[in-house]
Amino acid sequence: MYEAFYGLKENPFSIQPDPDFLYFSRHHSYAYAMMEFGIRNRAGFIVVSGEIGCGKTTLIRHMLNNLAPNLTVGLVYNTHREIADLLEWIMLALGIPHEGMSKVALFDGFQRFLIEQYGIGKSVLLIIDEAQNLSADALESLRMLSNINSDKHQLLQIMLVGQPQLKDMLMRPDLIQFSQRVEVDFHIKPFSNSDVQNYIEHRLAIAGRETPLFTHEACARIAEASHGIPRRINILCNTAMVYGFSAGAGTIDLDLVEEVLSDKAEFGALPSSE
Repeated sequence: MYEAFYGLKENPFSIQPDPDFLYFSRHHSYAYAMMEFGIRNRAGFIVVSGEIGCGKTTLIRHMLNNLAPNLTVGLVYNTHREIADLLEWIMLALGIPHEGMSKVALFDGFQRFLIEQYGIGKSVLLIIDEAQNLSADALESLRMLSNINSDKHQLLQIMLVGQPQLKDMLMRPDLIQFSQRVEVDFHIKPFSNSDVQNYIEHRLAIAGRETPLFTHEACARIAEASHGIPRRINILCNTAMVYGFSAGAGTIDLDLVEEVLSDKAEFGALPSSE
């Protein structure tokens, strides 16, 4: 809608996870480094947590685009607390036959798959997104699956990615056996105020904008209103650019951002994030 007016080749503030637009704040850089470290050192369990909309899924997409070819990866992303037969979902994610099999046959098939992958020089990485939805029983099942080893070699690596509740859940006394198996963990915090302006300018540059669009004051107000959460920043910036386009504004200033926030508070269907 506003792309041509602002010299853009695409929407810079889509809320869909897009690794091409990934901005590495200090915390995102540390999180990615820890993920790489865990994978390369064959950590049994890796845990990455962060607020809703902080960029966890985008970070995973970037990681998937840059993994070594000796990794076989399965992604389970539709978790929920009532999920049954977690092993079937895992086998589905890894492309292993599983339909109509007993629990014993499922486990045997999964174990054989891990051994076969190890035999051809590959290790298996299982990524479970929205892992805060898993029950304690599901986590215990994952712990048991991680026990499938070949001498000292770890055949299965499991990365749990989720909201802050995941971190809280793993601190429960009944999950101490599980938490003690976590070798690598990191919690992604929201952007700092300076990160917010850098993030906005980074996304605009990726989308084709060659000159600044948002004033410093506008970025500071967006940082305050969004609490440094990337998804909230995207929504506010997108709306501000629609307002700016409608008004023929060449820059997005503080007054325009305040108008967006005021209208969201008065007319928005959802509660304000402030």
